[in-house]
Amino acid sequence: MHGVEPVPEHGRDSSAMDQWWIWVGANVAPINWVLGALGITLGLSLWETLVVIAAGNAIGCAVFGAFNLMGHRTGVNQMVLGRAAFGQRGAIIPGVIQGVLTMGWVGVNTWVILDLAVAMLGELGIHGGAGLKYLVAAVVMALQLGLAVVGFYAIRSFEKYTVPATVLVMAVMTVLSLTQVDLRWSGGTAEGGREKFTAITQLLTAIGVGWGVSWVPYSADYSRFVAPQVPARRVFWATALGMYVPTVWLAALGACLAGAGKGGDPSQLVIASFGTMALPVLLLIMHGPVATNILNLYSCSLAALTVGVRVARWKVTLLAGAVATGALLLFMRSPSFAESFDHWMASILVWISPWAGVMLVEYYVLRRGRVDVASLYAQDGPAWRPRALAALGAGIVAGWCWQYGLVPAMQGPLARALGDTDFSWLSGGLVAGGLHYLLARQERRKARSGGTPAAPEVPTGV
Repeated sequence: MHGVEPVPEHGRDSSAMDQWWIWVGANVAPINWVLGALGITLGLSLWETLVVIAAGNAIGCAVFGAFNLMGHRTGVNQMVLGRAAFGQRGAIIPGVIQGVLTMGWVGVNTWVILDLAVAMLGELGIHGGAGLKYLVAAVVMALQLGLAVVGFYAIRSFEKYTVPATVLVMAVMTVLSLTQVDLRWSGGTAEGGREKFTAITQLLTAIGVGWGVSWVPYSADYSRFVAPQVPARRVFWATALGMYVPTVWLAALGACLAGAGKGGDPSQLVIASFGTMALPVLLLIMHGPVATNILNLYSCSLAALTVGVRVARWKVTLLAGAVATGALLLFMRSPSFAESFDHWMASILVWISPWAGVMLVEYYVLRRGRVDVASLYAQDGPAWRPRALAALGAGIVAGWCWQYGLVPAMQGPLARALGDTDFSWLSGGLVAGGLHYLLARQERRKARSGGTPAAPEVPTGV
């Protein structure tokens, strides 16, 4: 039951294939149907939606793979690695945000399970109103918490032995569903070039590039267990493709079903395509969100330990489950899941993309892929690194300025001025990463000219 200390070499016995199954399992989930369905909801045609999802996720998942290499090379979880850029106390800020983020995701993913389960039971004539929903939610939450409390090894075993069967079931479902619908490749309700381009940028932010990028704060939490002798390229491809393949696959399925007039709600997509005969299949598909949430709960506990919470990890996990239950209740009150999902994704990317920009520059450019692991835990290390925090703040502002969500508060002035486009992930990441690099170079020049000493940019160590 590891905490946030570096994983010793004798404890790093995970393989690249283990990482593949972890991330495939986390994404073979009903929520990814919504990814494709959202493209149709925004007014794009089927082929336009598929192109955006495939191209966008290629970028996002490549970034995700690069972050996994950080954990593999150091044996350190992602939020602790952030101390290299932000300092011992400065890293508390993204750590707190990550903890809140993970609890929110548990609520989102459990909502999808709950909705599907109740819809299926209704098809079988089992009705229980609100009481039935609460019962299903309690059972699912107990299963998720049980696995997350044990830790990485329980998560790895769960994914390794259950995901292959789930993938097989999903393959069968895909074939069956596509034989029951009349695919409509053209069309779309978005009229004119401007409206269509706006929809494309929103889709890229919410579920294209944004989907892979939204997972980067978790990545090293699991790749830190990979054996050091495993080649880096295998770790990269196993994690990047483990994210890409199921996401694009299920999003494409969701787009096909929604484009054929099956609707955008997860339960409507399933029931309209399979009906009551799909009950055994759908029960297995519920595995996906559970596999996703155990990662959220585990990473939430690591984020809490990183910021200084001095409580046993299993206790933090239970507390996170309680807070996530509150988030679940909020989503249950939402009249439109697709709209709520867009709001959620747009809001989290405003901070994740700038944070990712800072981390990529710090690790791969300034430190050239080498970090002194001991310094990340040293009590006498830098408490704050103002340059990284300033870059993060500027990136968040830049991201918001070019964000065009579905509510006015998430519609920045630059986005409105440029045709309601949404490139928040790009503007936030580039501004934060670029500013971080420029400030680091300025700091180095001052040090060389006899000014304030700069922190070493290429430390010894892993």
